Amino acid sequence: MIPRYLVDADFKELPRVETDVIVVGAGIAGLFAAIKAAEERKVLMITKKALTESNTRYAQGGIAAVISDEDSFAYHRQDTLIAGAGLCDHGSVEVLVHEGPEGVRDLIRLGTQFDLENGELALTQEGAHSMRRILHAHGDATGAEIVRALSEKALQHPNIEVWHDHFVVDLITNGGECCGALVIKPNGERVVVHGSATILCSGGAGQLYRYTTNPDIATGDGISIAYRAGASIRDVEFIQFHPTALCYPGAPRFLVSEAVRGEGAVLRNIKGERFMERYHPQLELAPRDIVARAIINEMESTKSTFVYIDMTHESTETVKGRFPTIYETCLQFGLDLSTDWIPVAPAAHYMMGGVETDLHGETTLKRLFACGEVSSTGVHGANRLASNSLSEAIVFGRRIVDKVLMLKDRVPLPDSTETEPRTEPVKQAIVEKRLKLQKIMLRYAGLKRSGKGLQKGYEELKRQIHIFDSMLTKREELEFANMLNLALLVTRAAEMREESRGGHYRDDFPERDDLMWRKHIAFNREKGVMEERISDV
Repeated sequence: MIPRYLVDADFKELPRVETDVIVVGAGIAGLFAAIKAAEERKVLMITKKALTESNTRYAQGGIAAVISDEDSFAYHRQDTLIAGAGLCDHGSVEVLVHEGPEGVRDLIRLGTQFDLENGELALTQEGAHSMRRILHAHGDATGAEIVRALSEKALQHPNIEVWHDHFVVDLITNGGECCGALVIKPNGERVVVHGSATILCSGGAGQLYRYTTNPDIATGDGISIAYRAGASIRDVEFIQFHPTALCYPGAPRFLVSEAVRGEGAVLRNIKGERFMERYHPQLELAPRDIVARAIINEMESTKSTFVYIDMTHESTETVKGRFPTIYETCLQFGLDLSTDWIPVAPAAHYMMGGVETDLHGETTLKRLFACGEVSSTGVHGANRLASNSLSEAIVFGRRIVDKVLMLKDRVPLPDSTETEPRTEPVKQAIVEKRLKLQKIMLRYAGLKRSGKGLQKGYEELKRQIHIFDSMLTKREELEFANMLNLALLVTRAAEMREESRGGHYRDDFPERDDLMWRKHIAFNREKGVMEERISDV
């Protein structure tokens, strides 16, 4: 029911741009991959908004890597595997922990200024980490600092061309290989981009949910266009809800970083009771899925819409110095992080699954690569360890470029999309459709799920599939089609997985089942649903 292409196009009649490497997206993954590839190839970066607008920009906590003498690869590996709840790919985790430190050094060479303490890199600890291994910048603005440094390099590089405010509608394939992309310019004109390799770095899909820490652009475009092109999509039932997003009238769901709890903040219900001791021995530093569900349980039992995070044990100077962004944001709404208990609630934050890749970031579709949140490398398993995502983007970004540089020829473009012409316009306002989808996902495919609820949500989503037969011309229409595409996959995978594991929790199957479900669920438009078992190591 999901078509190969969202729009009809005659590729022979459209303007064409030739390049070596196409990079879709502009977070840490896209910027880093573009800079590395540009050392030997011509690169075109395509971004939906400005170069600095991405999920990376909002990453507060930091980047995880083994830097300290007290730390080790074994500890980082162990923490990642435990958080991943049995679904991590061991080979991918080995790559991450061993190559992460060099990735950090790469960022420093490219101009990223991490915080120092006594002349050494300052390290903090976050949930489910056994050691202090999180590097940060400007206290709680790590993502913004990385984006600043990398975007400056990208904009200055003679081999990188950046298209701001452009939208990739679909990937173009020929003979089972990716050969380019169909792009809409800001003025609505279409253009075909032809390249030898395409790297998807388009970020996540937080906008599938009513409440999210993600920016407006996180609509799951990359996963959806890869699915339609024929790449396999894996583990999308595992959605990470960040436990502590600001929950206050008139305020956005602003992230209150995990590092706040790493520095000693505690959680309290509306009665003022500290409650995490009832849920996990690591208390507030338990894995995110456990903390998020504990908060939901406390909200339900106390009939409240939030809990509190309490950091009042620290001085104002300490709080302002370590968490300046969070402090200033809370202050805008009359909340003082150093003296007030801050109201928080879970919000959709990160998708563990995505476009399936190998250890070099190549998808199951030749010449198509995926990096960052859009990908499923196997590192995160069923639940991402805090601050591993930025490390993953750097480590696999470098590996992708090593493979891309081997590709020199280009696959010819096909003549057209070869679909029946669409003539019916979209009838209902997209803003209404989008809100309805977000409510369905929050209600039936949120933190707590059930078979009956997921089935009902899936059926309600299917009532919207006529969008795929409509003539889509506006960006918001194309975004909604991508959101619906991915929402259908998420609810279907969640309904199939009859257990609870990591970011996927079923009320009707509350236990983890390693006998039956220690495996991935993957979707391929041509091959259908596939199950891939995890080999014990």
